[in-house]
Amino acid sequence: MRSRYLPFSILVLTLVISIFLLAPRSEAVNAPQDPPTPPAGAGGPGGPGGQDRPGRPDQTAEPKPYDRVITKDAKSDEGIFTIHTIKEKVYYEIPKAELGKEFLWVSQIAKTTLGVGYGGQAAGNRVVKWERKGNRILLRNVLYDVIADPKLPVSKAVQAANNDTIIQAFNIEAIGKDDSAVIDVTRLFTNEVTEFSARTRLRARGFDASRSFIEKTKSFPTNIEVQVSQTYTSPPDMSPAGGAPPIPNPFAQGMRAGTNATVVMHYSMVKLPENPMMPRLFDERVGYFSIRKVDYGIDEQRAPARRYITRWRLEKKDPNAEISEPVKPIVYYVDPATPSKWIPWIKKGIEDWQPAFEAAGFKNAIIAKEAPSKAEDPHWDPEDARYSVIRYLPSEIQNASGPHVHDPRTGEILESDIQYYHNVMNLNRNWYFLQVGPLDARAKKLPLPDDLMGRMVQYVIAHEVGHTLGFQHNMKASATYPVEKLRDAEWLKTMSHTPTLMDYSRFNYVAQPEDNIPPEALVPQIGPYDKWATMWGYKPIPGAKSSEEEKKTLDQWAREQDAKPYLRFSTSFARGSDPGENTEAVGDGDAIAATALGIKNLKRVADMLLPATSRPGEPYDDLTELYGGMMGQWATELNHVTGLVGGFNSQQKHGGQDGVRFVIVPKERQAAAVRFLHENAFATPSWALKSEILRRIEPAGVLTRVNSAQERVLNSLLSNARFDRLVEQEAIDGATAYRPADFMADVRRGIWSELDGGPVRIDVYRRKLQNSYIEALAAKLNVRPTVTDDYRALIKAELRDLSTAIAAASARAVDRATRAHLADARDEIAKALDPKFAAPAAPALSIFPFGYDEQSELFGVLDCWVDYSIRVNPRDQ
Repeated sequence: MRSRYLPFSILVLTLVISIFLLAPRSEAVNAPQDPPTPPAGAGGPGGPGGQDRPGRPDQTAEPKPYDRVITKDAKSDEGIFTIHTIKEKVYYEIPKAELGKEFLWVSQIAKTTLGVGYGGQAAGNRVVKWERKGNRILLRNVLYDVIADPKLPVSKAVQAANNDTIIQAFNIEAIGKDDSAVIDVTRLFTNEVTEFSARTRLRARGFDASRSFIEKTKSFPTNIEVQVSQTYTSPPDMSPAGGAPPIPNPFAQGMRAGTNATVVMHYSMVKLPENPMMPRLFDERVGYFSIRKVDYGIDEQRAPARRYITRWRLEKKDPNAEISEPVKPIVYYVDPATPSKWIPWIKKGIEDWQPAFEAAGFKNAIIAKEAPSKAEDPHWDPEDARYSVIRYLPSEIQNASGPHVHDPRTGEILESDIQYYHNVMNLNRNWYFLQVGPLDARAKKLPLPDDLMGRMVQYVIAHEVGHTLGFQHNMKASATYPVEKLRDAEWLKTMSHTPTLMDYSRFNYVAQPEDNIPPEALVPQIGPYDKWATMWGYKPIPGAKSSEEEKKTLDQWAREQDAKPYLRFSTSFARGSDPGENTEAVGDGDAIAATALGIKNLKRVADMLLPATSRPGEPYDDLTELYGGMMGQWATELNHVTGLVGGFNSQQKHGGQDGVRFVIVPKERQAAAVRFLHENAFATPSWALKSEILRRIEPAGVLTRVNSAQERVLNSLLSNARFDRLVEQEAIDGATAYRPADFMADVRRGIWSELDGGPVRIDVYRRKLQNSYIEALAAKLNVRPTVTDDYRALIKAELRDLSTAIAAASARAVDRATRAHLADARDEIAKALDPKFAAPAAPALSIFPFGYDEQSELFGVLDCWVDYSIRVNPRDQ
């Protein structure tokens, strides 16, 4: 239950949480149990070779005869290393030719305990190499963050400052054929190794080697795969002097104190190319993932950061041909566990990218194949790093993700396994029904037919394949088309309703039934940005022998954005300030017009809900889910309009391009956005309040549903960041800016419009909204950290003016509920303005408990196809 102010008990809890978060944590003090005894072979006391702790083998041990180590009981698997398994021990036999070669070690949480992270979560990757030193093998960590041309004198200083760390050392147990080295790697996986540990991801505080086991190993020609069950611990917090244990931190993510978690870790060790690909420089104007290095070998008066895009290595069979097949195409296999009816759609989603690669000069550059049967290829395995696979996961998670593994030296993408969770189909069903249901006769009744769902499967796969080709999201794209073009069937046939599949611009809710748009044009398809960006990143540049020599041509290509706005990418540093970079938006270049049309379709959806979801003998689960989704979609579309207030239209530009990067939204447009919100967000949505629906899904709750949706919009509109931008716009742009004082007055007058003359009657929906308005402003005054000086002053002025207006209007109230509401509102305003009601400072909490995750740079991207009805939009600010 929400409270307007923090009661005393909550203040005490907040203070306790502050102490909890700030108190020093001592693992030794908080561990009430003795360290677990390592299993045999784990490297503890009594382990093989007299090793007394991980990473420190007995330096006097001599190799034994091969057949005394690798006995007849060994199960051997040949590959880049031969793996020998003898009971619970695992040995690597490392060929002499592979010593000193570089491998990419990828750590992933394959399975986890309920409530602790999620399966498929990346846990980091790094470059490693194996070296021989006498009778030992060293596993070293290799860093490429700092580089210099080895031919330059400065490279010696770089090497001296960047020595490769030894992760672990192993005794050579035996010498095999051709001087191969046999080592026992069991403890590498059953003990905690800092570089490969999932402790930080899980928020664990300990590791139990006695409950950790190697489950599976596989060796392939270019990679090794190992799966391990590892148990992490988080001992109970011990209170001082035997007192009560501290209150649990309700904001913590991952493991809680007093719990254990057994996770399945998947480790991939992939050999890096011995002939590195020539990298291509990153450019902020084009949306590729990138790797970053500091290059001390460049002749500048500072050490400049160099960024290179991630991309596959494509080389033409015929370098002189305008369009040629590649020497080695990009091939994706469809998981053999995939239901057969979706396989053709998945293959279409993969090969949707063929026209984009044709723009880069490659024919048949990307190919979809079904996984071979055991009879066709008994050695094919989806875990083999030579194969990229669309993995079908039978999970209730409504998501899909497109990570990729790439060479951190050059950005070359080596392999990708796309994760497609079964229940993403439910999410797409809801989106399609709620956004374009009135435009497609097939969506008028649930469940959707297979041909329609198949088309959505194709769309999701194509989007994820885009990530695995190196592409970031491009939320700017949907803002670059005029709204009227989104209702033009001919335009949509060739241009789609958004220039890229990489936008979160799902289905074309701007189109109207009278536009007669064919259903295939309602779903995003490969657009002009996709083709152009693929050309920019993959097209060979004849004559260029280095990344620097490509730079001039790449700059010329990027400048095409000046004349063709639909080729633009999201502007660096513009997140939250550019109304064109909204997520889940269609046609947000004119968010007011687009949202007005979207709401027209939502009103039609409200009439479709009951007949579409009612099935004899079935409960009203679909009706409940879709009604909640409809209210979420309503708030989401309205928040696209809030982005206009304090907004900037932006374009990423480099030196030599005319104009500035950020231009304020005209004040007339900002004021129009506030008027639109009063008419469409803050007015009671009578079209959604259908008793024949509400009385089927719940006995009570619609007031909360409506108020929650309106609060999303109101909190976005009144956000501190938005107000701060308004203040700066007035300071820099003067009379052409939307004055913060005018903005605050416009919001107040609209939300309290019932006070403007005549009889005063305020319905219950508006009363809740008006209470939310006072609560929002009161919180900005009285919950620390407080707002800026200008905002605080205007909030107080608005509350005083509102109190005066309420006093004048109270005598005109026509019913007791309205009079009571107005009297209560004045009391709450008085409390908000009284400093004795201010709350103490709350602890600084991050919504990202582990900080910024650079896995997007190193591993690919995890998509967020999470239902918008429960998701907080990070751009609502």
